[in-house]
Amino acid sequence: MAEKLLLRAIKGGKNTHIITLSGKKIIKIPSTLEKLPDLKTLYLQNNLISKVCPEISALTQLTILNLGNNLLEEVPEEMKYLTSLKKLHLFGNRICRFASGACDGLQNLILLNLNDNHLTWLPQDVGRLKSLTHLSVNCNELASIPIELCFLKDLCELQLNYNQLTCIPEEIKFLKKLQKFLLVRNYIEVLPEGICNLKKLSILDIAGNNIQIFPPRFHNLKLTEFYCEENPLFLKQPTVALQQEDIWSLQEITSRYVMNQLAGKHPFLTRAIEHYPEVRNLISQAKKCPICGKFFLSIWLECVRFVPPPKKWKISRNLQLVPLQVLICSYKCFNRRDPDLFGIAQV
Repeated sequence: MAEKLLLRAIKGGKNTHIITLSGKKIIKIPSTLEKLPDLKTLYLQNNLISKVCPEISALTQLTILNLGNNLLEEVPEEMKYLTSLKKLHLFGNRICRFASGACDGLQNLILLNLNDNHLTWLPQDVGRLKSLTHLSVNCNELASIPIELCFLKDLCELQLNYNQLTCIPEEIKFLKKLQKFLLVRNYIEVLPEGICNLKKLSILDIAGNNIQIFPPRFHNLKLTEFYCEENPLFLKQPTVALQQEDIWSLQEITSRYVMNQLAGKHPFLTRAIEHYPEVRNLISQAKKCPICGKFFLSIWLECVRFVPPPKKWKISRNLQLVPLQVLICSYKCFNRRDPDLFGIAQV
């Protein structure tokens, strides 16, 4: 049946632009496709295809390829020859890996759908998909995402629902155009502070994770939809805690002195620090205490401030207060805090 449809298309001339072979119980892609070099759209979903034939590499004008619901076990190497491809659907296969070089020629790809596969990792090569705007890898087995993914400057939508992610890299802050970020049903415990830099983010769904507290500037996000049900968020409940003494290491004492002198533009230290890159790197990790306004490094107290969610957010029904992380430099400052700031009880 598939061959007859293709022969009919070939007889119709090389200018055939769309071929639909969905649900035909095809075991392999017909090699006669190479006789249709002007083909733009190829639908092959809902078949029994386990491998892609080499002849598909002749389809250099192809812009849409749907291989969803087949039996593929890898993202095929042949994809690199489809240099005009804009939309690639590979959902519902058995994909557990990317073939070497599969991403090399996909410079025009804007949509990649890998839902319902068996991927445990994404290769660094995804960073080569420079035009990608929509990436969907729902219902896989991802334990992490590569940092290279965070440098896809045009990415607008990222779906990672139902995976095994435990963290999101701080480099997520570089996805300046990200508007929709879905992380439902993973094992994430902390959202990186970099997520607060995503000024275009409008939809964020983190339902069903292990998040207790959000980064300090989280409530400044311009979200229109935010869902966080089934997370063990900190609640505003009173408890008794024992005050501990401030014990700082020599490195912390020295670092605090240097950082606060630099903040005051101490001329000698400002010049001297230029010759010590390892020190510059260390103090670049400085945090500023919201109580006393001074800088500190590694010894800090984690507190929480509960704020109502912005009125413009469409939110989960159970979210009445957003717990925001606040880091302060000492118990002395903790004792000077305002009444809306609470210490986090260690259980």
